[in-house]
Amino acid sequence: MGNPTNVSTGAMMQQLLVAKFPAKRIAPVIQHFQEAAHEAQLSNWEVSLLKGGKFVEAVLKLLWEHVGKTVPKAKDFKASYIITELEKIPGTQAENTIRVTIPRACRFVYEIASNRGARHDADEVNPNQMDANAVSTLIAWILGELIRYAQKGAVDLDDAKKLVEGLSQKKYPVVEEVDGRIYFHLKGLSARDVALLILWHAHPKYVSKQELIDGIKRHGSSEANAKMGISRLKVVDLDGNGNLRLLRPGVLEAENLLAAKQATA
Repeated sequence: MGNPTNVSTGAMMQQLLVAKFPAKRIAPVIQHFQEAAHEAQLSNWEVSLLKGGKFVEAVLKLLWEHVGKTVPKAKDFKASYIITELEKIPGTQAENTIRVTIPRACRFVYEIASNRGARHDADEVNPNQMDANAVSTLIAWILGELIRYAQKGAVDLDDAKKLVEGLSQKKYPVVEEVDGRIYFHLKGLSARDVALLILWHAHPKYVSKQELIDGIKRHGSSEANAKMGISRLKVVDLDGNGNLRLLRPGVLEAENLLAAKQATA
C-alpha cells in the first residue's frame, strides 16, 4: 500500500525536536511514527505494530545519544538493554522523563509489537486491532512528550502546543471493514472513486460487479450512478465471469486518491 506522509507536520516536528535532540536521529522517529499512523488508518494492524516497534527503536537511539552514549551497531542494538541502562543514569544527568517515563512507555510498545500475532489462536478474538490501537495512542504520547521536553523553556510554545494536542487526539481510521463490508470515511468521493478504492482494498483479489455496486450504494450513490461509476473504470482487468481487479495504474491512482483525500480530511 502507499505511504503518504504529511510533509508540513513532519518538518514542524523536526524543527521542534532539534532544539534538544541530535538531528540525525530525529528523521527516523518521525518517519516510523507517520508510517505506523498511516497503516493503522488503513486497518493494516500487523504492519502498524511493526512500524510501532521501529518507532520505539528510533526513539531509544535518540535518547541514548542524547544522554551522551554511543548507539550500538544494528546487530548489537538491544532495546531492552537501552531501556534498563537509561533508568540507571543519575537524575542529576538527565530528567526523569528521559531516564524513566519515556523508556517505560517504549518497553510496553516494544513488548506488544514484538509479539504481534503470537497470541492469536483460532478460537479467540484476533488481538492485533486492539494492540495496534493501544500502540498508536502510546507512540503519539511518546512523540508528544519528546516535543514537550525539547521545547521546555521556549519563549513561543504555540506551535509545540498545537502539535502535541493534535497528536493526542483520537485518530479515526479512514478505512473500516464490518463483516466484509468496506467503508471509506472520506468526503467528496464519487461513485467511481469508491469503486476504485474498493478494488484497491481487495487487490490482488477480484471483486464481483454486484459487490462493487453494493459497496458504492453504501456510500450514498444510487444504483444507476454506481453502475455508471464502474463503467468509467479503465484501469481494471475482467476475468471470465465479469469480476474486476485493478491493474497497476489503478493501484497507483487509488493510492494517490487516498493520500490526497486524507491530506484534506
